Amino acid sequence: MEYRNLGHTGMYVSELCLGAMMFGAWGEPDHEKAVQIIHRALDAGINFIDTADVYSQGESEVIVGEALRTRRDDVILATKFHGPMDVAMGAAGGDPNRRGNSRRWIVREVENSLRRLQTDWIDLYQVHRPDADTDDDETIGALTDLQREGKIRAFGSSTFPASRMVEDQWISQRRGLGRFVSEQPPYSLLDRGVEREVLPVAQRYHLGVLAWSPLAGGWLSGAIRKGASAPATRRAQRMPARFDLSLPANQAKLEAVERFALLADELGISLVHLALAFVLTHPGVTTPIVGPRTMEQLEGQLGAVDVRLSDEVMDRIDAIVAPGQTIGDDGNAYVTEALTNPFLRRRRM
Repeated sequence: MEYRNLGHTGMYVSELCLGAMMFGAWGEPDHEKAVQIIHRALDAGINFIDTADVYSQGESEVIVGEALRTRRDDVILATKFHGPMDVAMGAAGGDPNRRGNSRRWIVREVENSLRRLQTDWIDLYQVHRPDADTDDDETIGALTDLQREGKIRAFGSSTFPASRMVEDQWISQRRGLGRFVSEQPPYSLLDRGVEREVLPVAQRYHLGVLAWSPLAGGWLSGAIRKGASAPATRRAQRMPARFDLSLPANQAKLEAVERFALLADELGISLVHLALAFVLTHPGVTTPIVGPRTMEQLEGQLGAVDVRLSDEVMDRIDAIVAPGQTIGDDGNAYVTEALTNPFLRRRRM
């Protein structure tokens, strides 16, 4: 395992980051098994763990805290805030002040995360998504205060559009505030949209990049192939349309997956290793986030750091999914309010 500078923070993180989204009710509900997976990752050289308050409504953070009670000093620990913490993701209702990017919520929720994680500090505190109802000046100001108080070491964004990434750098410079040092975008063989602007902007501002969903939510795990049934996983139960193989968008993904699987077979590696090695190859990426639910899945991911893809192989990948392109709707992890709110596109008469 090699280690890379997280942006220009001087914090060195492993080539693979262990994502904890699948620990808890969303994936592996057995805390002891989840802790064993975390310890195996640490023993393999992974020193970077990423979670979020909203993962299983705080349960993931609790599990990570249990696992790190005696190993906290060895880990760069990242978590996120933004999602609703009083109702399930996607559910209607709830307290509008127990979510979002306001100062009021940030200074409250960081204490909750610190308690669940059983730690005095968070190495990287990330805004999980943009918030159309909160000025970024407000958010960055609150995060800067937490950084100066020592509760967080650095802060970053997740799934921000390139224009907002640039604007936030300007806000920090103009107001003399701390700045975002990282971005966490979706990036995989099937979802290359961030190559257009997000990754170049991250490189321009020396931001660390934590690529989430490098296996395209399981599409590149090797389990979803032609002739196979849709996966019967908790993720598929939560997002059935994403894994409905009869949909045209998913048929296109299935065709691309078959071609990638054939390429991996020809190279003598697994599809998982091909997918992770591809993400690791981009010079703008610090680390892909792997999110195993089982020990077997983790073991199948660790060896990807030993795979090196030649220019010839990268050219063949480009021929399957062109640079900057996305197959299916995976690139819609964040859609600006300018598209979701029709009133913003219609002049009032």
